[in-house]
Amino acid sequence: MIKLLIYQTAAVLIGFIIDAIVGDPYFLPHPVMAMGKLISFLDKKLRRGNGDKNDIRRGALTVVIVTLTSTAVPAALLFGAWMIHPVVYLVINSIMCWQIVAARQLARESGRVAKALEKGDTEAARKAVSNIVGRDTDVLDESGICRAAVETVAENSSDGVVAPLFYTFLFGAVGGFLYKAVNTMDSMIGYKNEKYLYFGRAAAKTDDVFNFIPSRLTAYLMIISCPLCRLDGKNAYRIFRRDRYKHASPNSAQTESVCAGALNVRLAGDAVYGGKVHKKEYIGDDIKPTEPADIKRANRLMYAASCLALLTGVLLRAAAILILRGLL
Repeated sequence: MIKLLIYQTAAVLIGFIIDAIVGDPYFLPHPVMAMGKLISFLDKKLRRGNGDKNDIRRGALTVVIVTLTSTAVPAALLFGAWMIHPVVYLVINSIMCWQIVAARQLARESGRVAKALEKGDTEAARKAVSNIVGRDTDVLDESGICRAAVETVAENSSDGVVAPLFYTFLFGAVGGFLYKAVNTMDSMIGYKNEKYLYFGRAAAKTDDVFNFIPSRLTAYLMIISCPLCRLDGKNAYRIFRRDRYKHASPNSAQTESVCAGALNVRLAGDAVYGGKVHKKEYIGDDIKPTEPADIKRANRLMYAASCLALLTGVLLRAAAILILRGLL
């Protein structure tokens, strides 16, 4: 048990470092793509669009099938690797942990938005931000593009980095893939529109449950990280306390409110999806306009909070190992 914990912890560290160096190369296949294909297949086969309880049940069945498949495959691979040799297990586990975390990719994609805006190329910035947000980007001005990118970095600081780390430290790489499956389902079918209102309900609710603790943990880690990033930690905490529930999701505004306060900007507000305006409350105070540099500041805050999450997880794992050895 102790040996397994040591190898698991080392794998998380190695995976995080690999992600920080290379991110997710576009030429390599990614497990999330396989999850997405499975979700799309089940969507086509099971969803009827009747708007009744049968669609809710089929959506729940989709959640069960996707989560079981997404955990059974890595569990089998890791078990087989451990049976071969612990070093083989470490290599396979490290690769899995690398694929679970998406800090570098988040910084890379949002950084493209900032670079395009700094060059004055608004069209390129709209195209770049369209790769990381779900809203209509053709209606966004420069400030709106910046705001959308900052919001994405803030939300995905939890969804893409801290939450996967949280479940990986709790349950190993299998737990990390379980979370990725839940989060991917929510991003694909967890919408409150006519198409997915019933079929996607189970996916959306499951995602809310899985993100409840990580989103709040990430928010506090971001607040603690503000002084390290030379950002306004006091205002971040103030806006967090005031605006953390100003979102349809119980979790999204947790980190968005911290980021808005830390940067002294106003986020959220009305957004256009599929040509329709969706009314949203503002998060933060309109102290200054959102600018390209805010995207870079948000990424620094994301990395600082992620490193704190990693450090906390490693220390807790170390304490668990010492307890098991009878040294504490």
